[in-house]
Amino acid sequence: MSRKSPDWTALIPKAARDYIAGRRLDEVECIVADIAGVARGKAMPASKFAYQDRFYLPNSIFLQTITGEWADNPMGAFTEPDMVLTPDWSTTSAAPWTADITLQVIHDVFDQSGEPMPVAPRNVLKRIVALYEAEGWKPIVAPEMEFFLVARNLDPNQPIIPPMGRSGRRAAAKQAYSMSAVDEYGKVIDDIYDFAEAQGFEIDGILQEGGAGQVEINLAHGDPVALADQIFYFKRLIREAALRHDCFATFMAKPIEGEPGSAMHIHQSVIDAKTGRNIFSNPDGGESEQFLHFIAGMQTHLPAVVALLAPYVNSYRRYVPDFAAPINIEWGRDNRTTGLRVPISDPSGRRLENRLAGMDCNPYLGLAASMVCGYLGLKEKKMPRAECQGDAYMGETDLPFNLGDALDLFSDSGPVREALGIEFCTVYEAVKRNEYKEFLQVISPWEREHLLLNV
Repeated sequence: MSRKSPDWTALIPKAARDYIAGRRLDEVECIVADIAGVARGKAMPASKFAYQDRFYLPNSIFLQTITGEWADNPMGAFTEPDMVLTPDWSTTSAAPWTADITLQVIHDVFDQSGEPMPVAPRNVLKRIVALYEAEGWKPIVAPEMEFFLVARNLDPNQPIIPPMGRSGRRAAAKQAYSMSAVDEYGKVIDDIYDFAEAQGFEIDGILQEGGAGQVEINLAHGDPVALADQIFYFKRLIREAALRHDCFATFMAKPIEGEPGSAMHIHQSVIDAKTGRNIFSNPDGGESEQFLHFIAGMQTHLPAVVALLAPYVNSYRRYVPDFAAPINIEWGRDNRTTGLRVPISDPSGRRLENRLAGMDCNPYLGLAASMVCGYLGLKEKKMPRAECQGDAYMGETDLPFNLGDALDLFSDSGPVREALGIEFCTVYEAVKRNEYKEFLQVISPWEREHLLLNV
């Protein structure tokens, strides 16, 4: 094994260097995102990390379900060979909530022959970015993150309820954009800002959403892999900030009955790599044919990737008519009832907002799924359906509304599977069908309440 120099800190971003400046670095966390987007890896003393340039984890981490069970390996014998992990220095970030001085580093994942592991979610996103780059395009994304702050829930049989605010009352619903509502849990927000600053992340804005204790954080537009890394980190830092103030942060798509769900809206545009021009706009500022092709690709292929955008049984509880969640793949200009919205912008900022993704999706896979649809549209050069001018909730839908149906569509889509990688798609489907099978074995409180003595 080759050994790196103890002065590796010269390679890391300024925010991480500033965080450890003048202090003794105690620990380094070497992490990757699994299929669910959970951080997996190893923590080690910084002194040991300084002399190692690679680490090892078994490839079985990508077969683990959200419940901790293991899906059947669809790719052959389950021998759990090691994968090779190498640090991506650009991702080095503080872990400012820890008691000691700790850095986190996202690692790239390779097989033992040096090839990128095709089932690693970060590699899947890189694969899609490479498809754009091969055409001379640079994809740009700007994600929005919605989540709930909720009271501690120690008994899964009990409903989730809003947290107690500084006023001594529980957070109220139907207070979208209210500054006083955000102030109710201002200490959590303050810690989120402080943690983000220590990690070198730029927050574009924080606002109160429509649900009780529901918050939205907007991130500045940029490179898809870098933004997915940030969301991966943000989920952890937000949870840690909440725990400091006796509440939970949850990214479930629909945690509270009767409240809106949490989305990860994805704003997408494409830049010509040579000229820097937004290909969605013509030189005169009008919408280009490529923009319409991109929309058509989203309409054609989004149903096949819903299993990635809505990865759990709970995800489909968010898709409720007239509840701030689109249930369609219509498109419209500044129309929030459509699944595909064209926001108001100048020609250089022209973009399409995908409103279907839930905040419970793995950020690497959510961005990859959305981007692959637009990419296929640009290649196929089809035209979209007519723009929806009215309330899109009133129309028909082509979307699946349970995980089983979504997985069936995912399984049947040749173009999507080829673009994302057949091996990844096969493993992902195996994990999700295992989770769905587990869920179907659970008897819910509704069934006990209404069926036990009545049928």
